[in-house]
Amino acid sequence: MSVFAHLVEHLADLLQPLFGATAAAIVMFTALVRLLVHPLSRAAARGQKARTALQPKIAELRKKHGKNPEKLQKAVLELHAEEKVSPLAGCLPGMLQVPAFFLLYHLFSSDTIGGEANGLLGHQLFAAPLGERWADALQGGVLSGAGLVYAGLFLVVGCVAAFSYRLSKRMMAANPAAQAGGGEQMPGLGAVTKVMPFMSFFTLVTVAVVPLAAALYVVTSTTWSAVERAVLYR
Repeated sequence: MSVFAHLVEHLADLLQPLFGATAAAIVMFTALVRLLVHPLSRAAARGQKARTALQPKIAELRKKHGKNPEKLQKAVLELHAEEKVSPLAGCLPGMLQVPAFFLLYHLFSSDTIGGEANGLLGHQLFAAPLGERWADALQGGVLSGAGLVYAGLFLVVGCVAAFSYRLSKRMMAANPAAQAGGGEQMPGLGAVTKVMPFMSFFTLVTVAVVPLAAALYVVTSTTWSAVERAVLYR
């Protein structure tokens, strides 16, 4: 983690002409992570389209084994294996980002790095220290500099979440067979499909409880995801 801390500091030095250089370094780091997992996101999009193409065959299996749920689930899983389509392929890009998020979280939550005081905790985005949370910002008042920074982040996340919600609903409307009531991809996937359009709104909770540096990662990554989905699933 100390090596990563030095990398962030050096990147911030390169971006020093920018206001909030460390925050800009975090945004660039997030963009780099998303670029690295972008090939997996493209593969997930292809997988989603392939699963959509399987819906007529799944409908036939549902008619054939509708009275035997266990046999239906087994037949659907065998169909995915035969067509080399993974029902969970879309989860992989998100899972691979978890280590990067927790790295930033611990980096800006630790008082010491490599036995020395963590100097990154004093870096700020405008008037908001990157190592503090929303609760800390509220102590100075909602209209304080730090409070306004968080208000801006919440506004961005809210707009992105609303956009993602509409995109998810549009995708589900275009593929009604993939909804919980229409298709049986695999056990439990119907419940996930119902919740999926609302997942982006949960980001608001994450932004509120993590250090500002980690919140920047979440906001940047969520915004990237919304744009990426709009392009890949068009």
